[in-house]
Amino acid sequence: MKLRVYGAVLAALTLTLVGCSGKATTDDGAGTDKTGMKTGEGVTDSKITLGALTDMTGVYASLGKSVTQAQQLWVKETNAAGGICDRQIELTVRDHGYDPQKAIAAYTELEPDVLGFAQFIGSPFVAAVEQRVDGQDKGIVLPQAWSASLLGSEYVRVIGATYDVETINLIDFLLAEKRIAKGDKIGHVYFEGDYGENALAGSKHVAKEAGLTVVEQKIKPTDNDMTAQVSALKQAGVKAIVISAGPRQAASLVGVAAATGFDVPVVGNNSAYAPQLLATQAGAALQKDYYIGASTLPIGDPAEGPAKLSKAYAAQYPKDGLDNGVIAGYNAASVFGEALKKACESKDLTRAGVGKALLSIKGFGSDFGISHDFTDPAAPSTKETVVMKPDAKTPGGLKVVRPAEVAAAAETFTPKS
Repeated sequence: MKLRVYGAVLAALTLTLVGCSGKATTDDGAGTDKTGMKTGEGVTDSKITLGALTDMTGVYASLGKSVTQAQQLWVKETNAAGGICDRQIELTVRDHGYDPQKAIAAYTELEPDVLGFAQFIGSPFVAAVEQRVDGQDKGIVLPQAWSASLLGSEYVRVIGATYDVETINLIDFLLAEKRIAKGDKIGHVYFEGDYGENALAGSKHVAKEAGLTVVEQKIKPTDNDMTAQVSALKQAGVKAIVISAGPRQAASLVGVAAATGFDVPVVGNNSAYAPQLLATQAGAALQKDYYIGASTLPIGDPAEGPAKLSKAYAAQYPKDGLDNGVIAGYNAASVFGEALKKACESKDLTRAGVGKALLSIKGFGSDFGISHDFTDPAAPSTKETVVMKPDAKTPGGLKVVRPAEVAAAAETFTPKS
């Protein structure tokens, strides 16, 4: 059973989607070119068109910009190297501004003309189209979202550990570092909806395994001041805090805790940080005892993959800063590109052919610290998490404190879609 996904919003989006969809289920646009290559939507003799549904002006604008520009860089590099399957790649971008109606309208607009989507920001929006994707459109969608509610689809594929697994790994880090121990209470501040509730499932699982007690604090995305939450957790006597929210909420929580003398470690999911926070009043507190989990190395890491990408990105976008959205976007585009190459080898560039090719990919993406396996749609592509710490001296504002690792509690945990 899927987690609740912004119930009322999802219902409204689904109705909108059904109302806007006029595509016949038998119209797959398939054909065969002169070389015997099967082709379909988004593919011509000279071009492959992919879609990107992003947020350049809403709550995740900084992430959306980095992800999109990184994917445009991948397109430029790929085309300069000759393209894929003797075809140039084109990325058609739509900014939905994290607005539900705009997101679904953009999907409906682009879907008939693209092979698939290399990016879709907003897990509730992805969830709203998932049924249509699986039952009718059958084009690959690579969301910039990590909720376990998105697992189970052959076409909507999560790249990285889901929020629940990531949270288990973060709490395991605190246990391994002896920052918390059996019998302790830990706080969990989380967004209502699939992101926060999926992360909470992870903290509850590891708490049961390790003999911890979780003290919950549910918040809304519009809640920016964490004073009340910090006060409640301090009064409850928690020894550490997990935050599954946005960068603004994380900065407020860490800053308020520091200002009130509440000296406990705080760990956050990959969406709970942005390097711009280091220039705020909370910057010093964030660098003291705040940790972030993600399924890639940070963009400022000296390893070959991040170093090469950060250099290329800085050359292409010299006025823009670095953050982990750069790696996330580039990695997703690279995954789609690998599927295209395998589909080309099989002489099948239809949506079905690319979907089949993606199911054969494993051991991919180690350049960025973690290998991904896409052979099982019901599982995240990895259960590993890199633990990082904010650092103003490092490009991108993060440094590794624990390399990619999967906790024993995460290894035996099965995310529930």
